[in-house]
Amino acid sequence: MRIPALSIVLLFLFPILIDFYISLDIRQMWRRRGQWIYWATCLFCYALLIVTISLPRRDAETGISAVMWMLFTYLTIYVGKVLYSLCSLFGRFFRLSLRIKWTSYPSRWVGLILGLSFMGIMWIGAGYTRHHIMVEEEDFYSSRLPENFNGYRIVQLSDLHVGTWGKDPAFLQTLVDTVNSLHPDLIVFTGDLVNRQSSELAPFTSVLSQLQARDGVYSILGNHDYGDYVDWPSPAEKEKNLLQLKEYQRKMGWKMLNNENVVIRNGSDSILLIGVENWGEPPFPKYGDLDLALSPDSKASNHQNDSTFKLLLSHNPEHWNQEVSKNTNIDLTLSGHTHGMQAMVRSGNWKWSPAQFRYEQWGGRYDRENINGEPTAIYVNIGSGAVGMPARLLSAYPEVTLITLFSE
Repeated sequence: MRIPALSIVLLFLFPILIDFYISLDIRQMWRRRGQWIYWATCLFCYALLIVTISLPRRDAETGISAVMWMLFTYLTIYVGKVLYSLCSLFGRFFRLSLRIKWTSYPSRWVGLILGLSFMGIMWIGAGYTRHHIMVEEEDFYSSRLPENFNGYRIVQLSDLHVGTWGKDPAFLQTLVDTVNSLHPDLIVFTGDLVNRQSSELAPFTSVLSQLQARDGVYSILGNHDYGDYVDWPSPAEKEKNLLQLKEYQRKMGWKMLNNENVVIRNGSDSILLIGVENWGEPPFPKYGDLDLALSPDSKASNHQNDSTFKLLLSHNPEHWNQEVSKNTNIDLTLSGHTHGMQAMVRSGNWKWSPAQFRYEQWGGRYDRENINGEPTAIYVNIGSGAVGMPARLLSAYPEVTLITLFSE
């Protein structure tokens, strides 16, 4: 397997330099014995990295959980070491510039505390935070909402990435029980059910089929659901994988909206629920077709800009940002995709995540005016699962969103 030169520098040469620097500190503080013990632990980490990058990651027959956990372990150790080294270097520079003859200085202890704190945060995120479900409640008022839908309760789930849980249904059972306890009228899932392939869903179909809502469970596809992250033997195998995912959802009692709409009725009133396939950004395919979803065929009603209250499910919030809010009068869009980068700091109504450097709408509710000067909004659920790193950090808890509609 060929590895780019930059990756070699970042994954091997840079860590070796970090370890060499730390070993000098250890030798100064604890003499040579401590230095040899330290290098023995470093060799273990290098071996872990070699095994990690040697494992196949795009093979259809291979899961990625082992790769995620090994890379997560390696990075938590070495980012902690980088934090220590930066503090130590600062102290060394400060000592030399002031010509203070300290053999040990506070910056080393500050670096040690920071490095260990970072590793602690990462492993708390893996062992606790990603298991601790939070219910976020959002009230949505609209003058276009029919009276019979006043108080209508919608639960949104997103980005389950069930493959990260292997075959253990415990978390998903807790998630399902949490959702059902909210007694929703409607449950919607906004994409990324699996990490890479439909077989990941097999151990969890019986659990997810327990979701209950008066008007059913509706879902759409996310970028991870198409099998685009696997090197398939043939296009036919990739298509078979997608068909299997759809079949699993059908057996679970979920109703998929693939560039389609459905009328939800309550008494004599109705609203329109629209679902589009993933609206990808380059280099990912753009499967979503909102025009088709609003008017599936020439015989169907064209709902492009009529007075019907419209609820859209679209996995990527950039779809709302670039197209939906500018070209339609859709009242409320529900999205996922961002995960809040699985890292968030929150205090009251204020929150921050590195996701905001990539997405203008990354978590929670956002409002603006549509083409008619009327209000339109999006709610971005930061997801319940984890992918890339098997952790959720600080306040990025798995999210269940309860949205209650009110007519003004």
